[in-house]
Amino acid sequence: MPIKVGDRIPSSRLRVSTPEGPAWKTTEELFKGKKVALFAVPGAFTPTCSNQHLPSVVQNADALRAKGVDVVALTAVNDPMVLGAWQKANGAEGVDFYSDGNGEFAKAIDLTLDASGGGLGIRSQRYSMLVDDGVVKQLNVEQPGKFEVSSGEAMLKQL
Repeated sequence: MPIKVGDRIPSSRLRVSTPEGPAWKTTEELFKGKKVALFAVPGAFTPTCSNQHLPSVVQNADALRAKGVDVVALTAVNDPMVLGAWQKANGAEGVDFYSDGNGEFAKAIDLTLDASGGGLGIRSQRYSMLVDDGVVKQLNVEQPGKFEVSSGEAMLKQL
């Protein structure tokens, strides 16, 4: 059953960039004691993700923080090197990128997308969520092929 508002983020791992290179972080480390606006995309460098979703997050990151969000983050089922290159290519340094290369987190919250038909394998669904101290407070899951409810602007309006 997919995660829902009021649920606690399950224990999982994601990779983050550090000065020493990619490092594993647990969901407990990433979400404990913080208000996190988390945006998920099916894949770095893909058309809707690059042309619409990521720009909406970058453009609204400061406004989200001004409304009390501690961390603005993006996750995708891509390796940390690809996410790092995507972050740099899009001037998204104000957004934390969480690599879910094995889809472990997407599976743990039951928000996977089977994109095998397009040769992309199992990915994350497109969504946004507001997580406060590990508990989901807002959740906006897109229908496959849509980009209507998970933008940075939509999250900002919910705060």
